[in-house]
Amino acid sequence: MTHRSAQVERNTLETQIKLSINLDGTGQSTFVTGVPFLDHMLDQIARHGLIDMDIDCKGDLDIDAHHTVEDIGISLGQAFKQALGDKKGLYRYGHAYVPLDESLSRVVIDFSGRPGLYYDVDFSRAMIGTFDVDLFREFFQGFVNHAGVSLHIDNLKGRNAHHIAETIFKAFGRATRMAITADPRMQGIIPSTKGSL
Repeated sequence: MTHRSAQVERNTLETQIKLSINLDGTGQSTFVTGVPFLDHMLDQIARHGLIDMDIDCKGDLDIDAHHTVEDIGISLGQAFKQALGDKKGLYRYGHAYVPLDESLSRVVIDFSGRPGLYYDVDFSRAMIGTFDVDLFREFFQGFVNHAGVSLHIDNLKGRNAHHIAETIFKAFGRATRMAITADPRMQGIIPSTKGSL
């Protein structure tokens, strides 16, 4: 089986990003983003999605982390779109519930070709260390817009903000892994009655 992989280079006045993914990997990753908590969350996607991922980003962190987080989401979305091609033979849909102690989150994804983010998460505090939790929505919005997916993220329970974030990213990795897996009964078939995604 050919490895589904992609490389994206994205340069703006705010960020310079080099990103590569292998969707058929083992969860190996390296991150150089300058935002340690984001690296920790990206690692959850890689490990739970079994996606090899290398991300190098130089961003305007002297201002804040907003552009770095959002633009990594955009670049990751572009890479997924490139790596999946015409999406023949995919399960297309994926879902996961992930607990961590008192926290529980659900993520449902559809590689539909239509971008939509439905995000229902109330964090217990505004910051996790120096990381602004508002930026999680920006990350997923960037991903959704450029991958062309419908993504539902719901935190069902939780008090600890770190736990809430971790359940979301683990569930995202697991749901994505399910959706991009090859369905042996759909070989060569695009999983849509429209004939394209």
